[in-house]
Amino acid sequence: MTLSIEAADEYIDVNVIDIEDWTDCDEARKQRIINVASRTLASEYPKYTIPDAAVYEFAAVLAREFNDTLRQAHNGVSSFSLSGVASFTFRDKPRELVDLIPPISRELIGAENDVKLGNRGVGWSVL
Repeated sequence: MTLSIEAADEYIDVNVIDIEDWTDCDEARKQRIINVASRTLASEYPKYTIPDAAVYEFAAVLAREFNDTLRQAHNGVSSFSLSGVASFTFRDKPRELVDLIPPISRELIGAENDVKLGNRGVGWSVL
């Protein structure tokens, strides 16, 4: 896996619909996002090869989820307003990074490793 900002820029520009938050990031922030996306996927799927495309898809999601506005929700803010300009209310509580992994990243990892990955985790069930 040879992840790079240049390759991420190229992949996201061609394959992702909403790229504004990614393109607004400076180089250092893009590198941090790629690092977090790669680390999160590797820790969630330690037995599998993670293709670069899966990391870049997840990186685009992280750029959007941690943009200036949504960052407030991740920090626990439920609503805020700018006098006479705008008002923002966040419905969902902040989630774990693994909850943000997009289905396409799971599909790409599955295809690379010839397995079908679901988005459910293992847990206890009481009958």
